[in-house]
Amino acid sequence: MKAGSPSVRRSNEQAWLITGPLAVLAIVCSFVLALAGPPPPGNLFGAVAIFAVMVATSTQVLQVVVRRQALEVIVTEIPLVLAFYYLPPLTVVLIAVMAALVGQLRRRLSAPKVWFNLARTAGAASAAGAVLVALPRIEGAGPKTWAILFAVVNVNSLISLAAISAVITLLHGWQAGWELIRNAPAPQVICAINAVIGLVILMAIESNLWSVLLIAVLAIAVVLVYRSYAQFLRQHRTLGNMYELTRAISESGQEGGLVDALLDRVRALMQAEYATLWLPAQGRHPEVLLSARLDDRGLLDVALTPSIVRERSQQSGRTLAIGRAFDDDEDVRRALSKHPVKDVIAVPLRSGQAVVGTLEVVNRLSDVGHFTAADIPVFETVAAHVAVALENSRLVDRLRHDAHHDTLTRLPNRRRITGALDESVKIRAPREVVALLLFDVDGLRQVNESLGHAAGDKVLTEVANRLRASAPSSALVGRAGGDEFLVTLRLESAEAALELAAQLRDQIRDEMVFDALTLDVDTAVGVAVHPDHGSDAATLLLRVDLAATAAKSVPGSVQLFNPALESRSLRRLGLAGDLRRALDQDELEVYFQPKVTLRDRRLVGVECLARWEHPAHGTVAPEDFVAVAEHTGQLSRLTEVVLREGLRRSRDWALADQPLPIAVNLSARTLIDRHFPDRVQELLTEYKVPAQRLTLEITESGVLDGTDRPIPTLQRLRDLGVRLSVDDFGTGDSSLAHLRRLPVHEVKVDRSFVQGMATDPGDLAIVNAVVTLSQQFGLAVVAEGVESELTLELLQDIGCEIGQGFLFSRPLPYERLAAWFGAQVEPESISSGELPRLRVVP
Repeated sequence: MKAGSPSVRRSNEQAWLITGPLAVLAIVCSFVLALAGPPPPGNLFGAVAIFAVMVATSTQVLQVVVRRQALEVIVTEIPLVLAFYYLPPLTVVLIAVMAALVGQLRRRLSAPKVWFNLARTAGAASAAGAVLVALPRIEGAGPKTWAILFAVVNVNSLISLAAISAVITLLHGWQAGWELIRNAPAPQVICAINAVIGLVILMAIESNLWSVLLIAVLAIAVVLVYRSYAQFLRQHRTLGNMYELTRAISESGQEGGLVDALLDRVRALMQAEYATLWLPAQGRHPEVLLSARLDDRGLLDVALTPSIVRERSQQSGRTLAIGRAFDDDEDVRRALSKHPVKDVIAVPLRSGQAVVGTLEVVNRLSDVGHFTAADIPVFETVAAHVAVALENSRLVDRLRHDAHHDTLTRLPNRRRITGALDESVKIRAPREVVALLLFDVDGLRQVNESLGHAAGDKVLTEVANRLRASAPSSALVGRAGGDEFLVTLRLESAEAALELAAQLRDQIRDEMVFDALTLDVDTAVGVAVHPDHGSDAATLLLRVDLAATAAKSVPGSVQLFNPALESRSLRRLGLAGDLRRALDQDELEVYFQPKVTLRDRRLVGVECLARWEHPAHGTVAPEDFVAVAEHTGQLSRLTEVVLREGLRRSRDWALADQPLPIAVNLSARTLIDRHFPDRVQELLTEYKVPAQRLTLEITESGVLDGTDRPIPTLQRLRDLGVRLSVDDFGTGDSSLAHLRRLPVHEVKVDRSFVQGMATDPGDLAIVNAVVTLSQQFGLAVVAEGVESELTLELLQDIGCEIGQGFLFSRPLPYERLAAWFGAQVEPESISSGELPRLRVVP
């Protein structure tokens, strides 16, 4: 319930504090009238006639509702003028009280109100009679009489107004009483007009008694006209209220305060004590049960009526009305008997054909007011507007939710995370950092291509569920897009962020079972923290992405951002344009690194390696400009430059009686180019180099990506006679058994294992296993990174055939390679037609 200052409300029983003094006033004034006034009853026929007229006029009531009470403006002033003229004042008091009693009994008011109204009528009439007795005696129907009767009738009205104001102030506070007094001039003017009408009728009767007939006809006509006018006025007011309600709904719906503006205006429009909105739980929307009540600012989260009222209306899809003017539903009537409800209308709210809730109003204001059949169409129209407004509000809410959440995982998206991160970094807390963790799911592309996107969606959903369940309750978990998830929260330090990232990664790594398939899903995790790594959300997101990219180079790692990552990324970005220019102007060079048989040190080939000396940045690492080439579409040109240079040098060596095979590295992307084998064939033909002298090296992750996409290209290359080699073997997750289905000739053991052989028994065992199994599969084995005599001896012992590394030679440009040939190759091995043999291994 919204906070508000409730109005003062007391029990009706306390009305005796006003009723008692009024009764005393009536008794005192009546005693004075009995002593000083003419003796009752006076003209009995006239008394009966005036009593009948008073009862009749009391049924024509103009009600002005003030909070729970109705201010009644009754045309009893007209018969009062006649009564005070023709009858003794004490008789007038008795007639007025009896007429009031008939009216109270007819309306079935509560006892406190009956007694108050009787005391008010008696007190006002007796006080007016006392004023009449105190004034000069009435003689004839002249102006003097008009003034006396006008004053007497207005005294009666003023005392009634004072009594009503006093009781409303007592029960509902001084604000309510002041509101009534402030609105009193209009009713008092009506009372004065009624008194004048009464005087006119008096003059007509005094001049001719038969004028009573004309007056009766005129009164009936006025009543009929008044009823038509009252109905028109009520319809006009209803249309105005409907317009105001519609405008309020439209304005508040855009601001998000729809229900607040809605219920209070509906309650006011229907002049009800309560207005209740009920929306059952639906989808992500929880149940809504809110009520607006008179005298309360804000909304209550309870309803005055039992749930059967709302449920019956929802289930039947029809309006449910209980009260004096409606046929009773026995079940609902029995349920309402235990609640302070005199009448209720409940209308179903529809969205198309479905019922999405109910709107109900309870207890027409004032004890004399009740809902009627005429109120149902009005309320149903209101409910139709409300249903449309609620549906639009929920639609806007749904669109707003979808704009900030991922449709697959229901997690906040990058926009939502960015907004939350912007808010978090604005709040500086000592000894705390705002941590941002980026989880990049490895191998999702392979899952999509092998099992379909439905399986990939299941993997993403499961990762999202595990992150949501494992992350601290204070963390905001979201999906950045694709296979990336973000987690942001406050922690003590960057070290705590790294520890949390490792824990969450371990939770994600648990095997995932989909139907009969079990998957192992790993992630690379990047970590950035505020304020160390950025002061705004955009910078933190950029840098955590760089950290995650760096983490991919070491499978399953957790990488904290450091400035070196950004400088490398910026450098790569700047190299994009320079690489195109370098390719256009032949600025890239091709270096050659010898490949040697380990047993007898014979030169069996060279590997062609691209090198780039940038005029501003100096030597650019191959992994940097190859990555730039892949992302800028220059990869095919770069590959062709190396192929052309390698084939040209191979042709030249053959013409010089030094035929050497060449090896060229390929990117994984090249294998999905279906035109690449044709291009290789054209280059072999152009340079007249036999296909068996060309070896194409593909990294393990490129040739064994979990799909069959590389196989057609590899098969076509093998059919050309080109040798195929798997480079960097051992760094991925594949096994030698996977190679059996691929058309490859050679395996190159990654340098990280070869260089660790001499010191790490594990690396030695891995190299030994690769060599043994490869030889069983009929594959040649090349050891990369041979840099020491001890490593060479170990490789010889386990039977490795070929090696390359700094022990033999670094990659050399063509001119230096020729000099190296002359210095390292034994001349007799060249003249004899054998493979060139090294003279000395430096």
